[in-house]
Amino acid sequence: MSRRSAGPPRAVRERGTQGGKRLTLFDLDHTLLSGDSDVLWCDFLIQHGILAQESFGARNADMDARYRAGSVPAEAFANFYVGTLAGRTRLQWAPLRQQFLATVIVPRIGQSAIDLVSRHLDAGDLVVMTTATNRFITELTSIYFGIEHLIATEPELEDGRFTGRTTGILNMREGKVTRLQNWLEAIGHRLKDFDSTAYSDSINDLPLLQAVKRPVAVNPDAGLHAQAVARGWPIMQLAR
Repeated sequence: MSRRSAGPPRAVRERGTQGGKRLTLFDLDHTLLSGDSDVLWCDFLIQHGILAQESFGARNADMDARYRAGSVPAEAFANFYVGTLAGRTRLQWAPLRQQFLATVIVPRIGQSAIDLVSRHLDAGDLVVMTTATNRFITELTSIYFGIEHLIATEPELEDGRFTGRTTGILNMREGKVTRLQNWLEAIGHRLKDFDSTAYSDSINDLPLLQAVKRPVAVNPDAGLHAQAVARGWPIMQLAR
């Protein structure tokens, strides 16, 4: 039985925060995953009758296009997708979230992505998934990869229910660098302490890629591809 058919590639393991002084950062959508978690989540909710195709489908496609172009305001992007959670508790969403992982996300994770993450985990790196998509949608994906540390956009909860708003610094564009620095500081480190690598597909992650020592463009969009060529960064194509 393959590792994918057997479930998560590995159990989440406790690792020292030093990680051999190697820090590896993975974007999720269109990098490790063939597709965008937010867009796929909306499509999934439309298919299940929770969101209306006639009122939401076109807005979802427009938001995705503007994100890919790097033109959508971070707050508008984050709140649009976190808004789909509004009014329910984590427990109420749990069955659909598990179904979403199993039927939509896992089939879009290629073996090459699993192998890449595994190489860094097995080398003892401090591995972090960092994504603009909200934590509730992405935390099961992080667990599936065996990545213990997740930095994501945080959805707001009031009285145990999602409000449809975000809280704190959005984990997008320059916010990814700020959130990373804050997270490292909380565990007693600084980014400059590490031999750092970041993998991403998106021009939106240019600030993060500029902040690390070893940026890698993975299946890059047109904007990031141009930047990677101009800067001499490695370009990787992960098989889908």
